Amino acid sequence: MFVFLGYLVVIGSVFGGFALAGGHLAALFQPLELLMIGGGALGAFLVGNDTKSIKATMKALPQILKGSKFSKALYLDLLALIFEVLAKVRKDGLMSIEADVEAPEQSPLFQKYPRLLADHHLVDFLCDYLRLMVTGNMDAFQIENLMDNEIDTHHHESLVPSHCIARIGDGLPAFGIVAAVMGVVHTMESVGAPPAELGMMIAHALVGTFLGILLAYGFVGPLATLLEQKTEESSKMLQCIKVSLIASLNGYAPAIAVEFGRKVLYSTERPGFLELEDYVKQAKNKS
Repeated sequence: MFVFLGYLVVIGSVFGGFALAGGHLAALFQPLELLMIGGGALGAFLVGNDTKSIKATMKALPQILKGSKFSKALYLDLLALIFEVLAKVRKDGLMSIEADVEAPEQSPLFQKYPRLLADHHLVDFLCDYLRLMVTGNMDAFQIENLMDNEIDTHHHESLVPSHCIARIGDGLPAFGIVAAVMGVVHTMESVGAPPAELGMMIAHALVGTFLGILLAYGFVGPLATLLEQKTEESSKMLQCIKVSLIASLNGYAPAIAVEFGRKVLYSTERPGFLELEDYVKQAKNKS
């Protein structure tokens, strides 16, 4: 929604201002310039990235058009699930959650939170460390260090598409200059033409520089920033799980451990203390 709205603002401001200044919009329509700029950028993208990076970028592009799934409702589900798991552990022991951890899709505990089950990476992360807790062979420091390493790996891996798109944006002005130089070369070949025709050819050549800069900073660059923001949000979910489980391992009660997790969430989506307490009570009543 906001992506298209932003693009409309960019197009309206740039081209509208040009038209209001007396410019002829038809002069900016140069499909061959777009071919040189877009084709050059695409070729450089294919050369500069391996297969995994290319596939990750293609997979991430549709996510740009979707709104953020990391809402207060999702965070409430996550905190309520962690509370229920830790409360079950405190009441019946670690072995009581073994079946839930091994098959979360079939667990009545997890089935109450379909939004979380839809995120397989999140569920795997939670279940993997609950499974380590069940084994009882690792202390809190070891598990925390392992969590940090996995979150760091996830973060860097998730940033690959945004970095690839950012590099495309960085290269577009240069390809715009290449297109402009090619236009100037063509103009110099026609040096015997009438001045009016030469002026038109030079104007068409300069459009290449304009299009390269506009595409870089008005269209492609902002997409990289948006993808980076989505990556930061996804990592925050994992940090919430980490802080809550480590607090539990250090002996805190489930309600306090979940409070640790609540505090690491972004303030814009973070549920209030009483709001979380009421939600947990409602979730427990469903069971």
